[in-house]
Amino acid sequence: MLTIGEFSRLTHLSVRTLRRYHEAALLEPAVVDEATGYRYYRVDQIPTAQVIHRLRELDVPLSDVRQILRTPDPGVRAALVADHLQRLEDALDRTRAAVASLRRLLRPDPAPINVELRAEPARTVAAVEAVVGHRDVATWYAGAMAELEAAVGAAVTGPPGGSYDNALFEQERGHALVYLPTAAPPRTGRVHPTILPAAELAVTTHVGEHDDGIEVTYGELGTWVVENAMSVAGPVREVYMVGPRDTSDPAAWRTEIGWPVFRVT
Repeated sequence: MLTIGEFSRLTHLSVRTLRRYHEAALLEPAVVDEATGYRYYRVDQIPTAQVIHRLRELDVPLSDVRQILRTPDPGVRAALVADHLQRLEDALDRTRAAVASLRRLLRPDPAPINVELRAEPARTVAAVEAVVGHRDVATWYAGAMAELEAAVGAAVTGPPGGSYDNALFEQERGHALVYLPTAAPPRTGRVHPTILPAAELAVTTHVGEHDDGIEVTYGELGTWVVENAMSVAGPVREVYMVGPRDTSDPAAWRTEIGWPVFRVT
């Protein structure tokens, strides 16, 4: 048997932490002296303590640690750890994207963006549309685009695109539409023909991933629109000229952002 102090030194877990893990039924002492309350641990509890230590270093919540330790199936344990690691990687990606956006925003002399005024005619496309929450757009988009690609197949005649209602940004929930251009839009499942109305667009191109500062590009385009005495006249449009389906290099991805505009002077 080891005293709590000895066990602490061997596992690099503080006495305070060991007491907390005991209270949480995560790592219980082998024996607790009823008279003194002293905690004693077995040597074979050291590996368990070390596993807990590593999981907590990865910010695995105590409830998840408990589930991992109590799951006898190695495959299930591995899956639980893998799920948490994926969440960490996603958080790291968001941190990197935020840092990239900040660096771009804090540049003393940002390069001016190129904006083109473009008259887009009305056209019929194959589309999937829904009212979605802002946080759910990426997941919804992936499913909708997969359904579109399966329905249109080799008959696609151009890059995919989307149209996003202003409420999606202002109220965090609104109408979203993604589409594939094709000569004969099919009607199957959620896929149906729809008309993209004619519009005058102020268009610029965002370079890289969406998470890599696309809100900065939106802000720069909005600034250009205001400075040129224009106002937004409808849902914003995006065209995914180059994306993950074209190349695995995020630096090569290109998204055209088009704001329907009209002059106010």
